Amino acid sequence: MFIRFGYQIGIECAQPTPMMTYLSVVPERRDDVVRERGPVASPVVPMEEVTDPHGNVCLRMILPEGETRFDYDAVIRDEGKLDAFDPLAEEVPVERLPPAVLPYLCASRYCETDRLGALAWKLFGDVSAGWQRVQAICDYVHDRLLFSYGYAQAMRTALEAHEDRLGVNRDYAHLAVTLCRCMNMPARYVNGYMADLGMPETPAPMDFNAWFEVFLGGRWYTFDAKNNARRAGRIPVARGRDAADIPLIQTFGKHQLTAFTIWTLVEPDSGLSRSHRSADVSLLKPWFSETWSRHLQERERNNSH
Repeated sequence: MFIRFGYQIGIECAQPTPMMTYLSVVPERRDDVVRERGPVASPVVPMEEVTDPHGNVCLRMILPEGETRFDYDAVIRDEGKLDAFDPLAEEVPVERLPPAVLPYLCASRYCETDRLGALAWKLFGDVSAGWQRVQAICDYVHDRLLFSYGYAQAMRTALEAHEDRLGVNRDYAHLAVTLCRCMNMPARYVNGYMADLGMPETPAPMDFNAWFEVFLGGRWYTFDAKNNARRAGRIPVARGRDAADIPLIQTFGKHQLTAFTIWTLVEPDSGLSRSHRSADVSLLKPWFSETWSRHLQERERNNSH
């Protein structure tokens, strides 16, 4: 099957400003991209492809004074397989962890392991180490937080999400990552596109997303505390200790974001001839609806009983 994804971004700068983007598909999925247009900048801006310390492919450039628009549209081939599942995957003792994964045990900007360590051991210390413990963490985070697009807050940390009991995808991922690290399991934050393959119809559109990975049994496994279920149709874009490592765009100077629209939709073929407008989601004006509002109210009533 084919998944179409892309973005349109507008950025206005008062003077020439360096910028990096973390919007390229991860290297291991590049061969699955069967057709793409862009990224194209208007006016034309030279772009340099670089790899960051986490292995992410980034684009580096200098934006000119005034507004610059970026367009990208692509189709990727996807097998429609669910996230890998191995309930026997074991926790790797810290002394045997590969050096490359050790940074994912430490506190980071949005993941305060020092503030949540005591709680983590109280909640999960008696749960079998390995897959079962990670799943217990996912269950806890999924039940602890109330999801709503209206709750998006760029500076919210894992501890704040835990105390506020609300958030969006990144908050679910940050809290789960933090709790896993507290239990000595390397965990890293992932963002990317995700199509609703094999899922019931929902009022929410397919969107840019965040989930996390945990190092078990010598490899990384995907987990998703927000959906708390194995999913298909993930297109990873970047991985890091948390969202601070992999901002979608990072400018090194004053700027104004004038447009940021993304889309993710299932396509019958690899052509780019049809319109994607019906799947567009603005990241400047978070999507909301009366249907989703009713869903939240019903969930709150159920949680109060």
